[in-house]
Amino acid sequence: MISRITGTIAEKGQNYLLLDLNGISYQVFIPTCVLQGIDDSAAGQKISLLTYHYLQVEQARSFPVLIGFLNQVEKDFFEIFITVSGIGPRAALRALNKPISSIAKAIDEGDLASLKSLPGIGEQRAKEIIAKLQNKVGKFGLIQDHSFEEEKTSAKDISEEALEVLLQLEYKRSEAAGMIKKVLEGNPRVATTEELLNLVYKQKRSYR
Repeated sequence: MISRITGTIAEKGQNYLLLDLNGISYQVFIPTCVLQGIDDSAAGQKISLLTYHYLQVEQARSFPVLIGFLNQVEKDFFEIFITVSGIGPRAALRALNKPISSIAKAIDEGDLASLKSLPGIGEQRAKEIIAKLQNKVGKFGLIQDHSFEEEKTSAKDISEEALEVLLQLEYKRSEAAGMIKKVLEGNPRVATTEELLNLVYKQKRSYR
């Protein structure tokens, strides 16, 4: 399975990059929400993408497909999004045409109208997304639009793990540490990093 691909951008299309790896070109499909973080003038530059690799099966043929992401958080959101019944990799690739943070916010707030506006997502599918993912996507609402690159490093303590994620999302260390401290003061029994990040997101949203 291909989990990462590094090459020179030979072409940037509407929903893909063509990467040149020593004379061999690979087409990597990119969700719009990710592609917006890649400058149009990036042709000829080297790029490294995390990839979701799967086998597309159609009538009388099958072929491998690569979907690329700039970092682990974007890939994590894609992978949780396709856990919704009826949303496969191709459907998610098409649907994710808004910033991940705004999609996560719509899910968390049960904003049916916003989710229905995503390509290929009708009312019933939007309801299923909310039912499946509401209260599970808080950390993605903290994304600051393509301004983070490094992957999260592992740490045993959940506050340290949460701090690493927030630093990855380009929050200043002092700001991130302060948000985490405030949440833990009011919720000392937080058991997981995911729960802590969801509470940080809700706390941040309440001050807007």
